[in-house]
Amino acid sequence: MLTTAAAALVALSALAPAEQPAPFLEVVTVNGSGCPAGDADVQTDDRTFTIGYHTFLARAGNGSSPLDQRKNCQVNLRVNAPQGYTYGLARTTYEGYAHLQDGATGLSRISTYLQGTSPTATVTQTFTGPFSGDWQTRYRPDAAEIQWVPCGEKRNININAEVRVTLGSADPDRLSFVIVESSRGVVWTRRC
Repeated sequence: MLTTAAAALVALSALAPAEQPAPFLEVVTVNGSGCPAGDADVQTDDRTFTIGYHTFLARAGNGSSPLDQRKNCQVNLRVNAPQGYTYGLARTTYEGYAHLQDGATGLSRISTYLQGTSPTATVTQTFTGPFSGDWQTRYRPDAAEIQWVPCGEKRNININAEVRVTLGSADPDRLSFVIVESSRGVVWTRRC
């Protein structure tokens, strides 16, 4: 009886994989003045990611400090592409809500670059008060403009997002703000 049970365990262990493959896309870090470490909800699914932010907010007026006027969040992505393939960030979208008094301005900026390289792609969107509503800032390069990792190399993809609010001529006793609620993105691959 013991021999049969032992044989069954050996047979089952041979069927179980010895090691799970690494996920294709990993969000390594989410950190910055607008997203302290551990203060965001991260989900990945093969080649996509979604991040929900809790405190990514820039504001001015109503007792806000100068440090409140600009907030940023750096997202670092690791991609485990198969041998013979390269990869790059195909698109990312940041979404939120802005409430700006007359005379105030807001800004949302997305900058992307590959680890260890200097070329940066940047998209900027501005808002002018009075404004109160949802917003989206999108990074959507053409396939030829995607920052592809050189073949045979492993480099993380960095996305730095920032929001700013400038009080301008707005009433300093009234609050103006730009909040980032979420971001999402997609990584593409191609043969070398």
